Amino acid sequence: MKKIFTAFILLMFIKAHAQQHNFSDKYVVPSDTLVQQKLAHWQDIKFGLLMHWGTYSEWGIVESWSICPEDEGWTQRRGPYAANYFDYVKAYENLQTTFNPTKFDPDKWAAAAKDAGMKYVVFTTKHHDGFCMFDTKQTDYKITSPKTPFSTNPKANVAKEVFDAFRKDGFMIGAYFSKPDWHCPYYWWPYFPPKDRNVNYDPKKYPERWNDFKNYTYSQIQELMTGYGKMDILWLDGGWVRPKSTIDTSVEWQRGIVYDQDIDMARIAKMARQNQPGLLVVDRTVSGEFENYVTPEQTIPATPMEHPWESCITMGNSWSYVPHDHYKSTNDLVHMLLKIISRGGNFLLNIGPSPEGDWSDTAYSRLKEIGVWMKVHGNGVYNTIPLAPYEDGNIVYLQSKDKKNMYVYVLSDKTNDVILPASITLSNIVVNKKSKIVLLDSPKEKIKFKSEGGSTVISIPSKLQNKVAGNYAVAFKITQ
Repeated sequence: MKKIFTAFILLMFIKAHAQQHNFSDKYVVPSDTLVQQKLAHWQDIKFGLLMHWGTYSEWGIVESWSICPEDEGWTQRRGPYAANYFDYVKAYENLQTTFNPTKFDPDKWAAAAKDAGMKYVVFTTKHHDGFCMFDTKQTDYKITSPKTPFSTNPKANVAKEVFDAFRKDGFMIGAYFSKPDWHCPYYWWPYFPPKDRNVNYDPKKYPERWNDFKNYTYSQIQELMTGYGKMDILWLDGGWVRPKSTIDTSVEWQRGIVYDQDIDMARIAKMARQNQPGLLVVDRTVSGEFENYVTPEQTIPATPMEHPWESCITMGNSWSYVPHDHYKSTNDLVHMLLKIISRGGNFLLNIGPSPEGDWSDTAYSRLKEIGVWMKVHGNGVYNTIPLAPYEDGNIVYLQSKDKKNMYVYVLSDKTNDVILPASITLSNIVVNKKSKIVLLDSPKEKIKFKSEGGSTVISIPSKLQNKVAGNYAVAFKITQ
C-alpha cells in the first residue's frame, strides 16, 4: 500500500500547517540564568536539522494525520483500507509489525549534517499517532517492542542512537515530543470514537482518566530526560493540548478546542530541568513561560522579531518520507537561511528518513552543496544579528554579534550563479574611510568604496564584473 499524496494534497497540507502554527507576541523572558545562557548559544548557532520519522514512512504518507477523523486536505486516507476509518486505523497501527529500517545509520546522518554546517538536531521521539521511537516503559507501541522486527537490531532504540551520534559530533540535542497521543487510551478513550484531533472525552467529567494521561505524558518525558544523555531542547508539539485559558479565539484552529487539556506544564518543566539544567522548553503556540522560543512553520516572518524564534521548514514538500518527493533547490535553501537569520531567527530544516532508514540521495546532495557554501560563509552566518534595512531587493544585511563586522550578501537571481554588476549600492549603510571591505568569495581582490548621501557604493573590480562571482549568495565583509 505504497500510496503518496498528490501535489494538491501536499500543497493543502503545507498551507494548512503554515496557517495553524501561529506565533504570539506574548513572550515571557526565561528567569533561569542557565536557560538564558543556553538560549543565547542556540541563537548563535543558527542552523539545525529536524527529522520526522515513524512507521508512517512505510506507506509514504503524511505523518500521523491520516488517522485523524477531520475532513481536511492533509488528513485524507488513501489505499485499500481508506473506505472504513476503523479498518484503516487497524492497518495503520499494524505497520508496527513490519517496520524494519535496516539501513539506519545515525553516524552517517550526523556527518552529513555537520558537513552542511548544522549545529543542532531535533528528532521525533513520538508523533501524534503515539508510536514511540524510543524504549519507553509506558506502552508496547514502540520501536523496541517484540512486535516490531527492528527490535532485534543493536540500534533498536532509535532515539538514543540518534542523540548519541549527533552529540558525539558536537550538536545541541533536541527531543521532539507530541503532547497529544492518539494511541493512548487515556487520550482517545476507546469507549468513544474520536471526533477530531482533540481528546475524545471531557477531562472535567472524567478527571481520573485525564490524570492518567497527565502521568503517562510526564513519565515518558521523564524517561527522555533521564535515560538519553545530555538534552538541550524539549520541543513539544500539538498545541491544542493546552489550558483552556490560553486559547486564542482569533486563531481559527484554536476555536475548535472544546475542553480544558491542561497537562501541567509547570510540573513537567520542573522535572525536566532538574534532570537537564538549562533545558530549553518549546511548548509550541502556547505563549508564556514554557515557550522559550517560537516556531513559525513553513514560513519566514517578514520582519525581525524581538524574541527568539525559529522557522521550521521542509527540504521536500512533506514533513515525512514521500517517494519521489520534490526537494527545494540548494539555491532556495541558502536564500531561506540568509533571510531567516537576517530577521534574527534560526533555520530548522526537516528531512524525512525512508522506511529503510536512510535519506534520499537528493537530501545528501543538498546538504553537501550547502556545506561547500558554508565553509566560505560560516563566519557571516554564525554569531550574527540583524542589521537594518535587513533586506533590500537581492541584498541581505547582517552584522557580527560584537558589531565589529557587517556582512552584505548579494543573492543570485534565477539561477545558482551570482553575477555582480559594476557597482552595488548599500542603502542606509555608511562606511568610514578606514573601513576594509573583503569579498569572501574572492578575498584577494581589492574592493573600493565610497559613502555618500547616507549610503555606500561598492565598486566591483573589472575582472569580477558581469561574471560568476559565486554560487547562491556572495558576501562582502565590512570591518569598521
